[in-house]
Amino acid sequence: MTDAQETAADTSLRTTGGAPPDDVAPAPIPLLEPREGIPPVVASDDALAGVIAAFAAGSGPVAVDAERASGYRYGQRAYLVQLRRDGAGSALVDPVGCPDLSGLGEALRGTEWILHAATQDLPCLREIGMTPTGLFDTELAGRLAGFPRVGLGAMVENVLGYSLEKGHSAVDWSTRPLPEPWLRYAALDVELLIDLRNALEDELDRQGKLEWAQEEFSAIASAPPAPPRQDPWRRTSGMHKVRRRRQMAVVRELWNARDQIARRRDISPGKVLGDAAIIEAALSLPANTQALTALTGFGPRMGRRQLEQWQAAVDRAKALPDTELPQPGQALAGPPPPRAWADKDPAAAARLSAARAAVSALAERLHLPQENLITPDTVRRVCWEPPKNPTPETVESALAGYGARRWQIEQVAPLLYRALTQPS
Repeated sequence: MTDAQETAADTSLRTTGGAPPDDVAPAPIPLLEPREGIPPVVASDDALAGVIAAFAAGSGPVAVDAERASGYRYGQRAYLVQLRRDGAGSALVDPVGCPDLSGLGEALRGTEWILHAATQDLPCLREIGMTPTGLFDTELAGRLAGFPRVGLGAMVENVLGYSLEKGHSAVDWSTRPLPEPWLRYAALDVELLIDLRNALEDELDRQGKLEWAQEEFSAIASAPPAPPRQDPWRRTSGMHKVRRRRQMAVVRELWNARDQIARRRDISPGKVLGDAAIIEAALSLPANTQALTALTGFGPRMGRRQLEQWQAAVDRAKALPDTELPQPGQALAGPPPPRAWADKDPAAAARLSAARAAVSALAERLHLPQENLITPDTVRRVCWEPPKNPTPETVESALAGYGARRWQIEQVAPLLYRALTQPS
């Protein structure tokens, strides 16, 4: 009997109430408690050794989730790791008390990991020594299967008929001790992941998309960590308002100063100084702390020492020679924005229009999002700089060079070849 079947049989995990009328779809069954109760939080080496032994002896895939403190702490480190495996039950591991989970990761080597939105959790799991050799992403599986809503709660409800309480998703998971309701929520997040994975595998197989999903999962598992962003200060919200290079320098100085303070204090940068305040200071170029205090985000509640450090950052930017000011924009690593194509290269614009229409129609027929069929960036790059004398083979090679998977190439290459070779 699966976890889901056992849950359905256990009336203590449901809310009370009569059965719905025959002509009404059954309401989802709320999951109120983890099957074996809330597991104790593992925060010592001895307790971790027990978890490692139990999960190494378990069978089948392992459900994995991680909770971060986004918006509260600096960076994206994990503050709780949840796991579930047949034969081992569920576990809640505290990476603060057990910062090195490489032993657990090694015990699960060769085991398929089930994650929901894997690319969100993998970076913080890698930091603590946990990297899967193979995975199944239930969110991506839902996208490929054509589900309109692919959040974990929606997927569990639509596929398995159970509802998960999601009220604690945005809490400060660095809090210690973690409140019991939060731990219950965390344990329930992996309670039915194995059942969800199995149901989605059956659905993908029915639609003839299982091999596609397996290629996508392999690509995620083998992908190297993303490189650091270049000039991350350029992503400050409201940056589009900043036109002059001197103003851009102010944004850069304030962003860097804020980042250093946030890192030192282990606090979210937005809690140190808001993006709106950075942009306001850049546009105003205040002459002194008195002028700075008059700006939004630098009000009287801010201490004098804080005001002085922000004004010092503004003054550093104002004192830079012109040769050290940032350029208006980052150098484009690819084609220009599509809105400029008609003027720069009308033939390329026509190719892109034909390719987009064909990809959109195919994605609709296949019941999956266009961006999962092929990334828009890949389509733009191939249309902007197509192979010389395009052939089906050279188009396939171009797609592979941009990282498209085999199944994507098989589906999309014929469409792009026609778009690239249509009469002007």
